[in-house]
Amino acid sequence: MEKALIRMRLSAHHAHYGGGLVDGAFIMQLFGDVATELLIINDGDEGLFRAYDNVEFLVPLYAGDYIEVTGWVTTQGNTSRKMEFEAYKVIESLPNINPSAAHVLLEKVLVAKASGTCIVPKGLQRN
Repeated sequence: MEKALIRMRLSAHHAHYGGGLVDGAFIMQLFGDVATELLIINDGDEGLFRAYDNVEFLVPLYAGDYIEVTGWVTTQGNTSRKMEFEAYKVIESLPNINPSAAHVLLEKVLVAKASGTCIVPKGLQRN
């Protein structure tokens, strides 16, 4: 089973709310980017995201945190690809100590998960 992974630092640019809180819509954007990569790997085409079945935001994220976002195809139909996604916090910023303080988490923390369906029209599938 192919997996796709994005790992990145959340910057002040990603913060949408007071206290440097990052909004869930940004995590959804990353889930979409992972879905696109999986479709390219699987089908040679970006395809289209049809719908999310479920989305859960479990732990807040803040500017300065590092996250890993993964996804994988769970079921493949003629044109549909069911996928699951997880986002984990792997490094946590510590602005209460100083603006650049952070530490690597001993265990990554699941912050969001989702499942959804993407479509790649038959005529666009190349793999």
